[in-house]
Amino acid sequence: MNAIKQPLTNVQIELLKIYSTNISDADLKELKDWIAKFYAQKAIEYANKAWDEKNLSNETMDDWLNEG
Repeated sequence: MNAIKQPLTNVQIELLKIYSTNISDADLKELKDWIAKFYAQKAIEYANKAWDEKNLSNETMDDWLNEG
């Protein structure tokens, strides 16, 4: 096996380990869905944190939507 000369992140290394096995298409789809949900949840958590830190409200969002 040829060594990859560029540095890989810890995520890339773990994904390479997973993808080095031959999983079914159904399992691959489930894995992709799980990863997408994981990152969607992280985005929601980040947005909620920003929302709280900036003391935003539904009224603020309505105001922003109605600008311009």
